[in-house]
Amino acid sequence: MITSVAKSGNLAPFLKGVSQTLGNNLKPSAQAVVHGTDYFVTPNTPKVHVSHTLRKILPTNDIKVRGGPGVTTQVRYAHTDLTVPDFSNYRRNSVKDPSAQTRDSEEARKSFTYLVVAGGAVASAYAAKTVVTQFVTSMSASADVLALAKIEVKLGDIPEGKSFTFKWRGKPLFIRHRTIEEIEKERKVNISELRDPEKDEDRTQKSEWLVLVGVCTHLGCVPIANAGDYGGYYCPCHGSHYDGSGRIRKGPAPLNLEVPPYEFLDETTLVVG
Repeated sequence: MITSVAKSGNLAPFLKGVSQTLGNNLKPSAQAVVHGTDYFVTPNTPKVHVSHTLRKILPTNDIKVRGGPGVTTQVRYAHTDLTVPDFSNYRRNSVKDPSAQTRDSEEARKSFTYLVVAGGAVASAYAAKTVVTQFVTSMSASADVLALAKIEVKLGDIPEGKSFTFKWRGKPLFIRHRTIEEIEKERKVNISELRDPEKDEDRTQKSEWLVLVGVCTHLGCVPIANAGDYGGYYCPCHGSHYDGSGRIRKGPAPLNLEVPPYEFLDETTLVVG
């Protein structure tokens, strides 16, 4: 803040807020005697300033300018006692010379900056990759679930005309060993009359083996094998009837029973999943 104070003209020559400090031409009456020293003087270590210490150098009181008739503006010439900050300790050696061209050292300075940024980017990417990997891994299936992701079934244990139930991924799995009569019966069905049209050949890899997920497509109940009006599967919850190929024939279920992914390792081994 700058405050202006006006003085009276009559008293102005005698009243001044600040006296001038000027050098004079007086010489000392005697020569100063210089004594030699037998020790080395160590130069003072330059002070390293930060923003907090630099603020202490700034003036804290209000700045006043006094003026009036017959009063000159007060000038301070004893300025050599003011401390000027020196930032040489913070500057690079290539830019300390004020007469040097900055473009001569521009490439070297930029190369260092690019190297630091690239190193930080690589470290950040590695840290992010580690965090994401741990997060995704925590969301994956547990070991016991993965162990049941695939099951192996010995087909020799299932007699002809019977349907066995297994557990696969927490769901019931129906494997039916069909007879020749059942196969011929299901393949004679007119698919245009079905709610969810699908051929029997498209639902089986080998005609004698029918593999189905035992979950009703209506509300998720478990159907009963070898039951219903069509001799396939019957859901007792709401009365959905499926035929010997797992196709919906009657009741509220909208779709056929699901066929899971499976493959035959050999003539007697089936892998589901």
